[in-house]
Amino acid sequence: MDRSGRLCRALPVMLAGMCLLAAPMATAQEGAVSGRIEWGLWVDPDGCQHWWADGGTEGYMVPRRDPKTGKPVCLKQVSCLTESVDTYFATASSTLTAAGRQKLETFFRQTPAFSYTIAGHTDSRGSDAYNQGLSEARAAAVAAVAQSVGAVVDSVTGYGETRPAASNATAKGMAKNRRVEVFCKKG
Repeated sequence: MDRSGRLCRALPVMLAGMCLLAAPMATAQEGAVSGRIEWGLWVDPDGCQHWWADGGTEGYMVPRRDPKTGKPVCLKQVSCLTESVDTYFATASSTLTAAGRQKLETFFRQTPAFSYTIAGHTDSRGSDAYNQGLSEARAAAVAAVAQSVGAVVDSVTGYGETRPAASNATAKGMAKNRRVEVFCKKG
């Protein structure tokens, strides 16, 4: 386990999100002080950036601030893709179709963003537990494609049927509810 991983796990209150970028790690033995400082940039769930550093005996973190205004540097999260999962997956499946995978690879390669948040949703057919699992698996499949082309994914969530976009009383409404949403964090 590297030190940046320990820092991310050691400060759960401060680090409610994920460590996104880190300097190359020292090759010192676990727990030993190498004399090198490891550093990186962490983005909290609100999109605000923080510099962190760990010298082996203690670590610290400070907000990244705009040098002209002194205000924290925060990314804006915007919806950049909302697609029916019927475009990417067969019914009741979390395995991407070849066409769906290709479409997602193109999207993640061409969409400029610092990082992505991915959410999966289902219609109301099936049990709550089944829909929850299916939405999580589909969101994870989309995240895997993003990561395979080098995109940073900082959150993957399945909402099951709990956040419908339309009524589940009609086939058209259910189709709108079976969706994957991708949110882009941009500067």
